[in-house]
Amino acid sequence: MASNTVNSRRRPADDESNDGTDESALETARRQLNRVADGLDIDPNIVERLRHPSHVHRVAVPLKRDDGSIEVFTGYRAQHDSVRGPYKGGIRYHPGVTEEECIGLSMWMTWKCAVMDIPFGGAKGGLVVDPKRLSETEHERLTRRFAQELRDTVGPKRDIPAPDMGTDSRTMAWFMDAYSMQEGETEPGVVTGKPPVIGGSYGREEAPGRSVALVTREACAHYDLGLDGTTIAIQGFGSVGANAARLLDEWGATIVSISDVNGAVYDPDGIDTVDVPSHDEKPEAVTQYADDRISNEELLTLDVDVLIPAAVGNVLTEANADDVQAELVVEGANGPTTSSADSVFSERGIPVIPDILANAGGVTVSYFEWLQDINRRQWSLERVHDELESEMLDAWCNVRREVEERNVSWRDGAYSVALSRIGEAHRIRGLWP
Repeated sequence: MASNTVNSRRRPADDESNDGTDESALETARRQLNRVADGLDIDPNIVERLRHPSHVHRVAVPLKRDDGSIEVFTGYRAQHDSVRGPYKGGIRYHPGVTEEECIGLSMWMTWKCAVMDIPFGGAKGGLVVDPKRLSETEHERLTRRFAQELRDTVGPKRDIPAPDMGTDSRTMAWFMDAYSMQEGETEPGVVTGKPPVIGGSYGREEAPGRSVALVTREACAHYDLGLDGTTIAIQGFGSVGANAARLLDEWGATIVSISDVNGAVYDPDGIDTVDVPSHDEKPEAVTQYADDRISNEELLTLDVDVLIPAAVGNVLTEANADDVQAELVVEGANGPTTSSADSVFSERGIPVIPDILANAGGVTVSYFEWLQDINRRQWSLERVHDELESEMLDAWCNVRREVEERNVSWRDGAYSVALSRIGEAHRIRGLWP
């Protein structure tokens, strides 16, 4: 297993001119860090430390395909910062996974855990593979070998992976089993997002979407929109988008557009979100239920009260930010808004509720799952929902207070809360000689 740490001291191209269209997650994360840190009383040396990950592990993962051939896939695990606790973050299987993406996403996980005041640091990993090209047995063999390659990197008190794009609870079960077999004892706490029967938490899969819905409800109330009749367009109908849509629909909002990779359904009178299967229930089926189809790009510019990009990153850019007609944007996906688009929205007076707050339900319930695994005692779904709502409302109030007292954007307010906590932890712990 090869491992390296990114340690360049020069501020790279993320501080230079960029229209944002091709902005990487790392560039966006560093731009956001620099901007917010300039307005806070944080030691610049601590900020410099936070610009770089603690470790980036790169591994080669061989897979024996069903036809007997051998194919080698590249895997990554970026570990950003552990000053407040073990590293925590998802593992994604996608052909577009890169080292730079994993580093940027690991930084967001650090901020997200701190915003929620969860004692974890940030990590993110992935395999450069198209999971649609894998049979179920290939998926299992690849996951088990990946777990072996990362065995010395992860652990219940060191680094705790979770599902992400292209992975699910079954993937986590294989990962946990492979790790446990090598350790010689069952270690359910090595991953979160497992099936409940082997130590997973009820409510974990729908948690990111549930938190998006909760934050959307609070944001609408803050801006006197209410939910009854509020029109909402949601890009993406996977675990985040579908769960957010159905909960907001249940609470009285009017979901006028939803989408998957093939396009979007649009109905100005409202969509019955229960009737349309999510990606998990029936992949890529959204447009089969459409009387009126539009593109994913058109969905982003619909005349609605609330826009929730809940699919992939970098969909709101300088190129389309002026065309967005929503009064409020709530980020369901990780990094859907580039820095340049953020600037446009700020100039236009369109508030953007950031991903590190809105979709933090996933890592919050992952923390609940980790606690359950440590104590070997499972919580009820009702308790998970109650605890999640309590944690989300606390985080919302802390960020709102920062926004109101410092007259900053929601993103800057969330970052301020996170960086203040991380900076203080670094100050107290100091630097190892």
